Amino acid sequence: MPGFPKDDALLTSKWLRFTGIGGDRIVASCLEINRAGSYYTVYLGFSYPTTESVTPATGTAYANAINCYYYSMIISVALCPGGFYIYNPASHPHANLVFATYHYECNPDSCGPLAECSGSGGCICVSGYRIPSGYLPTPESYGCVDIDECKETAGICGPYSNCTNTPGSYLCACLVGFKATDPVSRPGSSNICIDMDECLDNVCGDGGTCLNNIGSFVCNCHEGYQLLPDATPLCQDIDECFNSTVCGPESICTNTPGAYTCACQLGFSPTKPDQEPSETNICIDVDECVIYTTICGPDANCTNSYGSYTCTCLSGYRLNNPGVIASITNPCTDIDECSETPGICGKLTVCTNVPGKFYCSCPDGFFPSTGVVWEMGVSFCQRIQDILDAIKPPKGQTKERAFLGNMDEQLQNNTGVVLPQATVTNSFSASMEVSGVGPRARSITVSSEGDGETGSVILDISDRLVAAMVPQTQNQTRIAVQTPTVDLSLHAIGPGSRDDNNVALSAKGQTMEINLQALASTNNGSAAAAFMTLNGMESLLSHQYFKTENTTEMFSDVFTAIIPTINTTNLTEPVNFTIQHKKVPESGIVTCVYWKEQSKEEAMQWSVEGCWVAFSDENYTVCSCSHLSTFALIMQIGEPPPDNPFLDWLNRMCVIVGLFFLALAIFTFILCSWNPKINNTARLHLCLNLFFTHLLLLWNDKYVDQKLACKVMAGLLHFLVIAGFVWMLLEALQLHLLVRRLSKVQVIQRDGLPRPFLYLIGYGVPFVIVGVSALIYSDGYGATEAKVCWLSRQRNFSWALTGPVIVILGLNWILFCATLWSLRPTLVNMKSDVSQSKDTRLILFKIVAQFVILGCTWILGLYQTNLFFQVLFIILNSQQGTFLYIVHCLLNKEVREEYVKWLTCSFNKPKEGGSVKDAPSVSEDWDKAE
Repeated sequence: MPGFPKDDALLTSKWLRFTGIGGDRIVASCLEINRAGSYYTVYLGFSYPTTESVTPATGTAYANAINCYYYSMIISVALCPGGFYIYNPASHPHANLVFATYHYECNPDSCGPLAECSGSGGCICVSGYRIPSGYLPTPESYGCVDIDECKETAGICGPYSNCTNTPGSYLCACLVGFKATDPVSRPGSSNICIDMDECLDNVCGDGGTCLNNIGSFVCNCHEGYQLLPDATPLCQDIDECFNSTVCGPESICTNTPGAYTCACQLGFSPTKPDQEPSETNICIDVDECVIYTTICGPDANCTNSYGSYTCTCLSGYRLNNPGVIASITNPCTDIDECSETPGICGKLTVCTNVPGKFYCSCPDGFFPSTGVVWEMGVSFCQRIQDILDAIKPPKGQTKERAFLGNMDEQLQNNTGVVLPQATVTNSFSASMEVSGVGPRARSITVSSEGDGETGSVILDISDRLVAAMVPQTQNQTRIAVQTPTVDLSLHAIGPGSRDDNNVALSAKGQTMEINLQALASTNNGSAAAAFMTLNGMESLLSHQYFKTENTTEMFSDVFTAIIPTINTTNLTEPVNFTIQHKKVPESGIVTCVYWKEQSKEEAMQWSVEGCWVAFSDENYTVCSCSHLSTFALIMQIGEPPPDNPFLDWLNRMCVIVGLFFLALAIFTFILCSWNPKINNTARLHLCLNLFFTHLLLLWNDKYVDQKLACKVMAGLLHFLVIAGFVWMLLEALQLHLLVRRLSKVQVIQRDGLPRPFLYLIGYGVPFVIVGVSALIYSDGYGATEAKVCWLSRQRNFSWALTGPVIVILGLNWILFCATLWSLRPTLVNMKSDVSQSKDTRLILFKIVAQFVILGCTWILGLYQTNLFFQVLFIILNSQQGTFLYIVHCLLNKEVREEYVKWLTCSFNKPKEGGSVKDAPSVSEDWDKAE
């Protein structure tokens, strides 16, 4: 310090008191040299007095030089009141000798600013401070100044750090990108800074890739992200949608992390729907009305607008919630004009509300002034009698027919009009009332013969009325109408219908089954059928229009089947009608008929053409018809002509006689079948088939009630009858071949065709005919209307027998004529020694016999109009077996010889005069001369 070394010589022989920052007592122990501002420091060599006294304690003080006792002096010490000591040194033994003092009690301010007591009571600068070199302390301060450790001690903080000096201290901080080895402690030389891996803290975020370096790192941001140094994390998403047209017009851009999505605004869609909208694939308006056909709900019109659409209820509809656009959840509902506006149609009218509109019509007994079509504000209801009174009919026509004609003409001129049920029923009621029939007729003016012309007109009107009430439908619609005048059931299907194929309709207990799907398949997927009855129609279309010799009676209600807009002249499938009987039938024949309109060739009538009875019992009958189109189907009962007991008796007796001779002929042909000269194959099987045919015919009325047995019997009879005719044809063919050989004067061997060929033709042809017939219409076999097991007349099934028989009879007639043509010259040549009269009689008899045998007498079946032809037909056809036995057995010489042998039991005895002569059986039939 300045003035070093100091010297306290001036303090000798004076009473001294030490105060201030230097201390308050002289030290009592030896100190090293160079302390207290000089070379040598004085210390007391004795103990301080402990009691106050005016008499001081005197002792020796020493100064350390070479040793602690090197210099000595006498000094007095007294304890003063207040607890402080005073000193009086008696001498000063050496220069550069000073008193060293200390603080007996250390207080915070004992040493002055920036200094503090040491453990020995001395003062030192606080940590981080020191007395600067060359500074002389003052009574107020030691002059402690801050130590700049960062400058004085290089590397005090260790590597990768910054040192910052502070008053009395310093701070160490790791460089950016580094951290203390022990993060809890401050960095320094003992807690050095090491590299910090920022990537572990995901400093770049999910939008980038972090690469760590010594003391730093690098963020590589992904596509759609950008580096923002002040952001956390550093890689921040780029908002492509901000102030951008990246999605194009009429679109919504939604920013997403690292990307963005584009969507069209409501009411728009991308030009290319399978791609997101963009500046090149812009959003265009969506026509919701086309894409979402039901967006407005039912009964509403949809109008497209740019980016949106509007819904407007159809006329006659309104919204339940007008504040919300029409939709499936807020549909347009029908306005019931009839209930909201009473009297909207006028007085004495019937208002019918239907979805979207309403109709006006008249009650029964009245009719619109404008006809069937109602005109709002013009039409009103008039009494039917008033309308008739006002009509001026053309000459030769009644007012009633003029009324019906006007109605029919108006319907024809308004084919597109839709009529409600009330109008249709009112029109039916008016039609029947003016015709003088039905429940509203004041009196029945139609005679028992009926009025077919008026009935036909009403049927035409019915067609058009039903067509006018058929609704347009996508799926299916059923309508049922029941009034005292009409009972109507209508079923309509559309392209969307998945209804069953067969639809059942009913009217007044009658039912109709029809395949609507089959009709719809040929009519763009749509079809409709109606089934109805009109009360009183049976009086107009009287049963007397049925042309028959029998007594007739209307046996059911008249019903009409209508298929609007479709030609049903020939249906692909027959329609079945189940018709209830008006009463239980006692006798007669139930017949299914339809009303046949008048034509140039025929008058109007009930006809059975195309209709047949499929089933019948005492309560109902099932009729099948192959055509419809406004035809009425009825049932009538006709009494057949009474049976003739004589003809029944004659037929039974003749059949029994024929069976007897057929049995004899069969026995004879079997007996003679071993003779190689005689070929009886054709005539044997002809007799067998005729025998079983006549036998079954005697019993074919016994199994009518047994369905299966009756079918089997009818099929077997069919087979036997055709087989009999085929064997007749084969017999005729063999006879013709024999005559041709006789005409050439050939040596006659065993006659006839090979047996396998005969069997194949004789039984193969009938088997094929019966088999094909059964496959086509198996129900054709069974009980008939005549109560026998035979072939049905329905669907012309009787042609399964009539056709083959006509063909065989025609061939037999041709062969018969050809045989006669070749026979006459041959017989003349071979019988020149016989008289002409005998020859003529024999030939005439055998010609007649062959005519019967070959079945040509069946031609007489066409002439059954009187008793003579009936008796002749019974005798000739039942005696085929008799003629076969006479011609081929009794008149055959070889057969007679066999009879003789059999009767005389001489089968094994040879006849005198040689063996039997070679002469075929058929040659004997023509009386060949010996």
